[in-house]
This record gives sequence, C-alpha cells and structure tokens, in this order.
Amino acid sequence: MATNTEEEIRVPDVELNIYKPKNPVEVKIVKSEIVTSSASPNFVRHVEFDVSGTDLENNVLPGQALGVLADGEDERGRPHKVRLYSTSSPTGGEDGKGKIYSTTVKRVIDEHWEHHGLFTGVCSNYLCNLNVGDTLMMTGPSGRRFLLPEKKEDYNYIFLATGTGIAPFRGMIMDLISEGVQNDMVLAFGCPYRTDLLYQKEFEEFDESNENFHYLPFVSREDPRPDGTKPYVQYSLLDRHDLMMPILEKDNTLIYVCGLKGMETGIFQILGQLGLYDYLVLKDELKDTDPLDWSRDQVSKLVKPGNRMFLEVY
Repeated sequence: MATNTEEEIRVPDVELNIYKPKNPVEVKIVKSEIVTSSASPNFVRHVEFDVSGTDLENNVLPGQALGVLADGEDERGRPHKVRLYSTSSPTGGEDGKGKIYSTTVKRVIDEHWEHHGLFTGVCSNYLCNLNVGDTLMMTGPSGRRFLLPEKKEDYNYIFLATGTGIAPFRGMIMDLISEGVQNDMVLAFGCPYRTDLLYQKEFEEFDESNENFHYLPFVSREDPRPDGTKPYVQYSLLDRHDLMMPILEKDNTLIYVCGLKGMETGIFQILGQLGLYDYLVLKDELKDTDPLDWSRDQVSKLVKPGNRMFLEVY
C-alpha cells in the first residue's frame, strides 16, 4: 500500500517556453464571452487568441498553459509578472488548424481582510477587459506532465474539476471524442451555484451524443447530500459509486484533477476509503491510519498522486 510501482504513463514530448517573459509574442483577441449564467455573482470569460504566424501555431496541447503579461507596472515600479492560464482548446485549437487557442479566466474581485479595501486581480481583470481586436503579450507554452497519454485509446478517464479548473478538460474531452476514443470518460465538475456551471451546454451535448461520456455537475450550495453535507466534487466518487467504481477498478483508468487545492485532501481520503490505493503513493506513517482521519497537513507531506493520477491544483 505504501508505494505505487506502475510504469510511468507516457505523454507526448512537447516544446516548452518557446516565448519567455523577456521575449513574449504579440497575439490578438478574437473572442471574449461570458461562460457563466447571467445571474451568476461571478464573471468568468472564455477568451480566444489568434496565434497564427507565431511559433505557438499548432504547438499547444490541452493541459498546457499560456502566459499573459499585463500592461503597466506593480506598486514597486516593476513590470507585472507573467500569469499562467490553462488552455481550454483541443489540440487543433478552436479553429481546427492550430491558429486559435483559448483560455478560461475568472475576474478576481475581493476584499482585503485587513482593511476591507477592494482587491482586484491585476492580470485576470486585464485579460477580461480586453476587447476583440485588442492585442496582448503572451509567453509559453508551459507544462509537460498534465497531458493526455500518447495512446489515448488505451485508457479510461475520470476528470475531477472545480471552477476554471475545467479549462484543460474541455480541450482534452474534445480531443478524445473527436479521435473516436470508445473507452469510458467521466467529468465531475464542482461549483457553488448552478449559475457557475461553465460550458454547461457543451458538456450536456457531449453527454447526450456519446454513450461513453458522462457529465456530472455537483453544486455545493444548492443540493445538499442526504446527510446534510455539501456535495463537493470529491463526493462524486461516493455518490455515483454505481458509475465510478467499475471504471476506477480497471487497471487502465487514469484520474485527472484540476482546480482548487482544497479538494485534494478529500479526493485522496475517498480514494483511500474505497481501497483504491493504486492511484496514490503513501508514506509508511499512514499505512495503518484510516484515510478519513488523514489531516490536510498529513496529506500534503505523506500522500502523493501515483502514476495513474494527474494533479494540477492551486
């Protein structure tokens, strides 16, 4: 139980950091649209970039990220640091030719807890403020591990996402469907309210038209579980046990997790609770401990994803 000895899952070789912060490339915005409901308290946009004629063309895979450099300077008079945004496009981009790629960005609007002043995320608001025809400076791509395997057709897939963590899975699922992969695919997506179900119509259509794809929305603040607890996305492993367990028990199933770091502990605990240790690497200190007793600190130090789990949390 303490180790995971399976061979590494082979993913494609990719070219990284073609454009760096010191030599970014200028790209043009070709689409920017809201992907939440009009009643949502949040603002999340699907933004598309034209990279034609640059070395990013046909050079970005789902699961990778592109960097955005916001205009202006920080409070110390220095240029803003690059911020990475996961692409939400399939391998061929939005246009099928690798010229148009997209990301999913949420405006960061909050309140300083110390002095109650308004806090706005520099890069997220910069990107959301841009209009079609505007240009921005971009870096990347980055990311070599959080990718679909080379032999996509050899595996089943469980995707667990919260918030804008759904971005890479949109592109991955579009790739799997367009390439005719017939194995099982499940996307469980968690958000606080129904108004925040990103790309809802797209995923519902995928579900309706593909027998092997299942879309499971989990709305934490509207649909309490029978015991009164909130249905966070990790509970999809329990509450849809009938669907999930037969897939998870197969030795060719991969789990992809993307979103808020807070869901990591719950996912690891439930995998342990279900006896699915093949997806985890445990240190000996936890060998005889009930997974439901694992603390967040213990998980951080003593539990790692195994070779069949791909994790991207923030």
